[in-house]
Amino acid sequence: MLGVFVNVIGIIVGSSIGLLMKKGIPSRISEAMMKGLGLCTLYIGWSGALKGSNTLVLIISMAMGIVIGEGLNLDARLKGFAEKLETKFHKGDGKISIAEGFIASSLLFCVGAMTVVGSMQAGLSGDYEMLLTKSVLDFISAMVFASSLGIGVMMSSIFVLIFQGGIVLLAQVVAPFLTDGVVAEMTCVGSVLIFALGLNLIGITKIKVLNFLPAMFLPILLTPLLGHIL
Repeated sequence: MLGVFVNVIGIIVGSSIGLLMKKGIPSRISEAMMKGLGLCTLYIGWSGALKGSNTLVLIISMAMGIVIGEGLNLDARLKGFAEKLETKFHKGDGKISIAEGFIASSLLFCVGAMTVVGSMQAGLSGDYEMLLTKSVLDFISAMVFASSLGIGVMMSSIFVLIFQGGIVLLAQVVAPFLTDGVVAEMTCVGSVLIFALGLNLIGITKIKVLNFLPAMFLPILLTPLLGHIL
């Protein structure tokens, strides 16, 4: 769990620096910065989505994942938790709510191959190299995002701790199923979710991306299943 803790601390420290920077940034620059971050997020999502090779896995994963996510109403549950935090910390002087910052940054920090593979490596062999690399990237991202999205970015460290920590603890169970092909398809699905998040950040859509999150794990089952059928 050492790598997870370092990652969480990196997000907290980076967010703290970003919040201090925010006080000296005019609102128009802050808004423009958020749009720019949205465009970068679109690029990250698009480039990652190209790593998949089986479009059918993507389509079925998304369809089934949406049914599961909407049934569990994950977006509303996490947003409810974030809004409880918001009532304690929100001062009412910003356009971006804590809930929005919390959800957007939680997804950005947790959806991706580095999260899954890095956490698996940490759980199986105690190899923290990938998680430590991710910690540096998340530190920089948290600093930039917090300057635009506020304290919700710092609070996303709670979700990161639960999500990545859970993967580390379940590593022994899931590892035999994570072949290179499965990881590639998981990256593809996760990157499509990041692309959707980018659309939200630049204001084009208001997709409840969190309700799509179960789709990211379905390639673990669908990739070998469709490989035998097709």
